[in-house]
Amino acid sequence: MSLLFVNALLRLIQFDFFLMRGNFAGLHRKVHTYPVRKKNASPGLVERVCSAVDLACIWYPKEALCLQRSAAATCLLRSLGVSAQMVIGVQKLPFKAHAWVEVEGNVVNDKPYTREMYAVLDRC
Repeated sequence: MSLLFVNALLRLIQFDFFLMRGNFAGLHRKVHTYPVRKKNASPGLVERVCSAVDLACIWYPKEALCLQRSAAATCLLRSLGVSAQMVIGVQKLPFKAHAWVEVEGNVVNDKPYTREMYAVLDRC
């Protein structure tokens, strides 16, 4: 079993605790203050981390929401030296909120055109 997969699964659990308690402010604070480790990221690391999070979501015993998935991916990427941002956006009609991860201005854990569909509320 991949270490990235295990770390992704643990982070999904960690952020699920915030969501179960309705502690969105705590989840936001955790991601916002999570430091980027001083380490050179290896080529292809972003793709490997996003794949590990996707796989962890498949094996997670309940549905992982975009906020939980994006928080986990952002913190895992930062722990490996990648300056990732979790972005929270909304769509007016029909009203919909969504979260995704960006690295150097590029969406990495969702469709590339995600930013065009949502107005950005926050980056952390």
